[in-house]
Amino acid sequence: MKTLAELEHEAVWRRYDEVEARLTAELSERMLDLAGVARGSRVLDLASGRGEPAIRAAHRVGSEGCVLGIDLYEGLLDIARERAQRERVANLELRTGDARELAGVPERSFDAVTCRWGLMYMLEPVAVLKNASRALAPSGAFVAALWCEPERVPYHSLPRRILERYRELPALDVEAPGVFRFADLERTKRDFEAAGLVIDHVEERSVRVFEAETSDEVAEWVCAFGLARLLECVSEGDRAAWREELVLELEAQRADGRVGLGGVTRLVRARLM
Repeated sequence: MKTLAELEHEAVWRRYDEVEARLTAELSERMLDLAGVARGSRVLDLASGRGEPAIRAAHRVGSEGCVLGIDLYEGLLDIARERAQRERVANLELRTGDARELAGVPERSFDAVTCRWGLMYMLEPVAVLKNASRALAPSGAFVAALWCEPERVPYHSLPRRILERYRELPALDVEAPGVFRFADLERTKRDFEAAGLVIDHVEERSVRVFEAETSDEVAEWVCAFGLARLLECVSEGDRAAWREELVLELEAQRADGRVGLGGVTRLVRARLM
C-alpha cells in the first residue's frame, strides 16, 4: 500500500507530467541518439520514473527490440504504464527495483543503458554505475543526463537565491544525493572510471522543464517541487514577498507569451573500459 507521502508525490507529478514530458522530449531523443538506440536494440533505462526516455526508446526499437525500465517508486511507474498503454507500447517492461542491485537483470545483455536526471539522487552512484557496466554488451553505450553548475540551472537556483533574502538556507552538499552531485565533470569522470566506464562524449544542452502562461503558475510549480518545505519557517509576509520577487524575475524573462524555468544539462556517453 502506498504511503501518504508517496501518494502526494505521485499527485504532483501527475499534475505536471505532460508539460515536462513535452518540453524535455528533444533531450530524451538526443540521449537515445547518443546511445545508438535503433530498431532491434535492447535498452535498460535506470530511474525510469514516468517513462523518460524508456517509452521513446520502446517506440524506436520496435517489435524486434525490447526496453526494461527500473525505478524505486511504483507510483511513478504507474504513470509510465498508463502512458505506454495510451501509446500502445507493447515491448516495454517497467519494474520496481533498486538500481544498486538490479536483481534479475542479466549481464552483458543490453545495447544501451540510459539514466535521465536520476544518477545524482542515487545513494550509491558508483554501485549503480557498476551495475550499468555489467548490464552493457561489449559494444554498448551508457548515456546519462546530469545537471550542470547551480548558476546555470535557474529552475533550482533562482527561487532559492531569492529565498536567501528571507532565511538562511542549508549549504549545498555536492557529496550528498541532490541536483548538483555530478555538476563537476571531473567528479563524473572519476566515478564512471571507478565503475569501469570511460566517457567518450560530453555535450551540454539548455532545456526548459516547466513553462506556463503566467508567472504565478510557475511559482506554484516551484513550490510543489521542493520549496514548500523551505518556506515552512518563513513568515506569511515574507512568503508573500518572496513570491512577488520571484514573479517579477520570471516576468523579466517572458518570451513568446510564456514564462518558464530550466537550465543547462550535461549529456555524457560512456563505454566499457
